[in-house]
Amino acid sequence: MIELKNVTKTVRSGIEDLTILDDVSIAIPDGQFVAVTGASGSGKSTLLGLIAGLDEPSSGTIYVDGDEITNQKEDKLAQIRSEKIGFVFQSFHLIPSLTAYENILIPMEILGLRDARERATKLLDDVDLTNRGHHYPPELSGGEQQRVAIARAFANSPKFLLADEPTGNLDSKNGEHIFELMTELHRQNNVTLVLVTHDHALASKAQRQIVLRDGSVLSDSVHRDEAE
Repeated sequence: MIELKNVTKTVRSGIEDLTILDDVSIAIPDGQFVAVTGASGSGKSTLLGLIAGLDEPSSGTIYVDGDEITNQKEDKLAQIRSEKIGFVFQSFHLIPSLTAYENILIPMEILGLRDARERATKLLDDVDLTNRGHHYPPELSGGEQQRVAIARAFANSPKFLLADEPTGNLDSKNGEHIFELMTELHRQNNVTLVLVTHDHALASKAQRQIVLRDGSVLSDSVHRDEAE
């Protein structure tokens, strides 16, 4: 489970404090697909960064799979991320000097997984890039790069997949394909999926939708079939 209890995030802006998240409390059960929407500046990406331990709340407590990550040292946070969290960014964040296959392989080799090469090959196949593994990111289309990024996010069999506008830099056709790929991998692996998106059509397909406005939860709705 992911749980936020009374989480507030403020940053200094000039001579004033700017509140990005304001006393947010959310609990996300294991295996749920949640879409987080809201206008630009509503706190969506900040929320995702806090869950991933990439940022620290000003107050409140955050738990990820039973671990309190609030005020943890960076080495502990890095361990939790490498073992439990996959992150997909809008801008791909692939290493340009590594092939698609190597981008997926490296996280597993860092952890010393024995079957790293076999798993990297399977993940390439899962995202329909079997014949593109030897290509470097600049040689791939945007949609292909994002598929590599998704495969890399699943490399360490994470319990939680966090995706920050993963279709934002793609055309509608590629964006729909990426969305379907993520949701299929979510179902196959029973991974908790938290998707930040501006696309309300995509968000409506999630099991649960959380809408943020001005740093607060405006609405939190679960689809009827999920609630029953």
